[in-house]
Amino acid sequence: MFAAGLKCPGCGSSNIVDDDLYCQAQLVCVDCGSVVSEGSLADDPVGGSVVSYNRTTAVTKKPCINLIKGQERVKEMCRILRLNSEIEDLALTYFRQAYQQESFINVTLQRKEVLAGCCVYVSCRQRDWPITLGTISSLLDADQTLVGGVYQEMIKILNIQAPFVNIADVIEAHVQEYKINAQHVTKELAEDSKVLTKRAVALVELAGDSWIVTGRRPLPIMMAATYLGWQSLNPNKHRLRLSLDKFCHLAKVQKRNPAVMRITELKEVLCKLGQELPWVRETVTKDNVVRLVGDILEHRHTLLTRALRTHETAMQADCPQASSLNSPTEAVAPSQSSASRHQPADASSVVQLCPTDRMENQEGDDSHQTEDPEPNWGKRVLFAPPCVIHAKRRRVEPPVQNFTGYEEISDSEIDSYIRTPQEARDFALMQKEVSSSDRGNS
Repeated sequence: MFAAGLKCPGCGSSNIVDDDLYCQAQLVCVDCGSVVSEGSLADDPVGGSVVSYNRTTAVTKKPCINLIKGQERVKEMCRILRLNSEIEDLALTYFRQAYQQESFINVTLQRKEVLAGCCVYVSCRQRDWPITLGTISSLLDADQTLVGGVYQEMIKILNIQAPFVNIADVIEAHVQEYKINAQHVTKELAEDSKVLTKRAVALVELAGDSWIVTGRRPLPIMMAATYLGWQSLNPNKHRLRLSLDKFCHLAKVQKRNPAVMRITELKEVLCKLGQELPWVRETVTKDNVVRLVGDILEHRHTLLTRALRTHETAMQADCPQASSLNSPTEAVAPSQSSASRHQPADASSVVQLCPTDRMENQEGDDSHQTEDPEPNWGKRVLFAPPCVIHAKRRRVEPPVQNFTGYEEISDSEIDSYIRTPQEARDFALMQKEVSSSDRGNS
């Protein structure tokens, strides 16, 4: 834009234009380049002159690369789990809030990735979406201990609460991961997911009544219940001959190694209850108990009570002097109201000890039990927590003795200092020389 009526003081040219330098305008001569006059902020219009963005020095703070990758990781897990947009938005919000905290901004990339999974997990629980922490650990391929620690730290820092999830909903979501319907497998191996969920829930409840779930991770127990439920719903030769490895390969799920042990423990409980069925004449073993799972689960409360009474009778036969007041049935009965008599008397029974055992325990207490440890009471009851049945023996530390340096030293201890044969020969030779010198002096 030319400025009319002005002349350059240097060359006298009237070819003068406005030159905007950032936010301050100047009058410059086009012919010689001299600055005719400098503008001032007071003379500029309100709001300043219009300057394009690329000519300014304003810099917008870009998000961190790891923050962007973490958000993408959250979106990927939401897509894999098929979560709705509400849960995804909530997980992204939690991740942005937690990422700005000091506990998560200067940590390893693995911990930041685990943080993304924990945000998805807490969002699912707050929106009643059944999911377990083990599923998140599998998606991240991370240790469950690390995932649990990050999760506890995150909910503490963000001051949020996650409601408890119904186990039936979790099992239903877990069963749906198994591709064993009519569209994926043959008719002999196909099973409806709703029917299988009902049977698996009943098996997990039985595992809870018999202390199997105590201190255990949920995924192996649910896998064991799903496998046994699938076999028991139609116990034909095609299903019974499939092992857990082949079943997981058939259902296209990842096998959990602890599930093999959970299957064995569930079969042991089913065998104990199957022996109480009055119409079963044959011996119930782990090979044929699968066919009786339906009847056992239908009458499991009654069978649990009968199994405890049978075990109590056997214990009294082995120890007839035991007091009936300490029996498991009588110890559990007062805690059960008349309205809930159908509930089983589970493994919370009081331990029954024989008088001989009590004498041994009392004698052991007098001698500080330095030799024989306390007997494992978990092997006497019918059902007990795994940590009691397979209790680890604690190492008894020897008592600490205070030495003053003035203790008496016995002759046997002095003789023990001569250990090697060479020292013994030298000592004998010295004694021989001393005795010969004594005879020569005499």
